[in-house]
Formats: sequence, structure tokens, C-alpha cells
Amino acid sequence: MKKIINYFTKTELLLWSISALTIIVSFILFDRKSYLTLAASLTGITSLIFCSKGNPVGQVLMIIFSMIYTYISYTFSYYGEMITYCGMTLPMAALSLVTWLKNPYKGKKSEVSVNKLKKKDIIKTVCYSIAVTAAFFFILKSLETENLYVSTLSVTTSFAAAYLTYKRSPYFALLYAMNDLVLIALWIYASIKDISYISVMICFCVFFINDMYAFISWRKMEKRQIN
Repeated sequence: MKKIINYFTKTELLLWSISALTIIVSFILFDRKSYLTLAASLTGITSLIFCSKGNPVGQVLMIIFSMIYTYISYTFSYYGEMITYCGMTLPMAALSLVTWLKNPYKGKKSEVSVNKLKKKDIIKTVCYSIAVTAAFFFILKSLETENLYVSTLSVTTSFAAAYLTYKRSPYFALLYAMNDLVLIALWIYASIKDISYISVMICFCVFFINDMYAFISWRKMEKRQIN
């Protein structure tokens, strides 16, 4: 425990503590039943704080989070989210875990080597994202998914973020932050119908702040590694 505490900066520990407290309080106020949602939220923010340091442990936790979130999305017929996290985010997190472990910074397994995107990587990201979006739009439409267009946008941002995570680019965190904004909108709608989902919406508000911190952290890490 002492090693873990010393591993993180005071800012990171404070961010995680406030995030966890916010999620727990929102659960007590608006839910009190869906302990699976609480577990997913706490797993998610813990994953993000490890990912912000480029630590592969973050990807292990993301795999666990994806499995839990898949089920939560299913309960509200958000099939876009369910398919995205089960069929895309989860396997991409597994691939990212392998890639991060294979590319440690100076042999340091707790920190991945940051990769600078080439022009062809950017083109691939855009092309793959368009193709995935087009395919998922018709799949989600056939499943009569709630909030079809917003759910489709979530697929786009989620895929781009997952792919950039695999490519070890700092911009994965920025794309995940954009995805968080889309998810906040989705779960606000769900909360109107069922107040217990407010805790999920607040969870993604917390995720947004953590993802923005991760982006800033990775940019600093990138400069440090180059120097």
C-alpha cells in the first residue's frame, strides 16, 4: 500500500479520492441498489489514474470495467454502448495491454513508451472510424437503439479513442474525454426516466475530468521521454 501511495503524486491521489467520493455520494443519493454500477464506476476511475501514468495495470482494469459496463448498458437497451464496449473497447483494451507491455519506456514495465503518430496513422484512424461508424449505425438502427444518433456518435469517439490507446498516442485521452461528453448526454436522458441512472451520469462527469488530466499527463510524459 505504501508503494502504491508513493507511486502516485499528491495531485493524482487527491483527484482519485475526490472522484471516488463523488461517485460514492451520488450512489447513496440517487441509487442505493445498483452496486454493480458502483463497482464499475470505481473500477473505471482507478483504471484512468493508472492509464494517466501509462501503466499497463490501467488496461487490465479497463477490461474489467468494459465487462461490467456492457451489462449496465444492456439493462437500459443502450445496445450501442453494449456492443461498443463488449465488441470493441474490451478487445482493444486487451490488444493495448499487449502493446503497452511490449513497449516499456527504457525497460520500465510500469510506464509505456509514448508513440508519436505518423501521417498514415492519422489517416487510418479517420478511415477506420468512418467505416466502424457506418457499420454500427445500421446495426444499432436494426436493434431499435435508444437515442440512435447520439449512440452512433459514441461508437465513433469510443473507437477512435481505443485505437489511439493501442497506438500509444497521448490523444487517446482527449478522444475518451469527447466520448465522456457524449455518454453524459446519453445518461442524462436515461436519468429522466429513471433517477437511479443519475449516478452513472455523474460517473462519466468524473471520467471526463480524469481523462483530461490523463491527456495533460501524457503530454508531459511525452516531452520528458523525448528529452
